[in-house]
Amino acid sequence: MTHNIWIYILVSAAVSYLIRVLPLTLIRKPIRNRFIRSFLYYVPYVTLAVMTFPAIIEAAGPPVLGAMALLTGIALSWNGRSLPTVAAACCLVVLILQFFI
Repeated sequence: MTHNIWIYILVSAAVSYLIRVLPLTLIRKPIRNRFIRSFLYYVPYVTLAVMTFPAIIEAAGPPVLGAMALLTGIALSWNGRSLPTVAAACCLVVLILQFFI
């Protein structure tokens, strides 16, 4: 059985295209259901979290360092600190903890 890479590329392109086009063609009216509207509202935030959190945990080497940086970032952002302050503090936490591990 011969595997042709072009078939895989075409199938993945077609599936990706259909995922993007079908909602535009099938849903013509405004969505009035509160549950669906709230679900669609949070989809970008969940997608960002799913992509970001594993990268934060694994980026610093041992997962403990990433987890400590994540907890530091959550605590500082919860207290209203700016993004550059949170990022610098997370990097500093990882830098300091690398000397102990």
